[in-house]
Amino acid sequence: MLKLAILGFLYDRPLHGYELRRHLSALTGHVRPISDGTLYPAIKRLETAGLLVRETEPGTAAAPRHTLHLTEAGRTALRDRLREPEPLDISDENRWFTLLAFLRHLADPAAQAAVLRRRLAFLAEPASFFYEGERPLGAEEFADPFRRGLLLVARATSEAELGWLHATLAELGEPAAE
Repeated sequence: MLKLAILGFLYDRPLHGYELRRHLSALTGHVRPISDGTLYPAIKRLETAGLLVRETEPGTAAAPRHTLHLTEAGRTALRDRLREPEPLDISDENRWFTLLAFLRHLADPAAQAAVLRRRLAFLAEPASFFYEGERPLGAEEFADPFRRGLLLVARATSEAELGWLHATLAELGEPAAE
């Protein structure tokens, strides 16, 4: 998720490490705070892999600043990851939101629609946070107001997302199901 977010933000424009961290925190920090001990090694790995470069420029104070720029290989890596997301990028809500934040970088509406159809297929599967054997339990089956509330909120969120997915697929000129 971090690699995808770094590549996605740098696809838009070069950023200083501090700016990148601010953008990452705004996108995912409420769920998974990004520490320097996580961010800077990730940047270094992407730099070593040739996906980004660091350019030094004079700072406003005495110390020079490093600006991170995406390479063409980095742009290609991002588009490849968006075109063929990992299964967890589709099923995990936080990873899905990260992928969705940058899906516009795929220029092909059919490729965008293919990713949305994968999410639609995932959401169509019966699921719950609670099961009786293999059977998912619904909100109406709980007297516990907290579990019932959790399931009702999750259902409303899923229904809103399903509506958005269908509308967006129509906007892209693609059918929701093949």
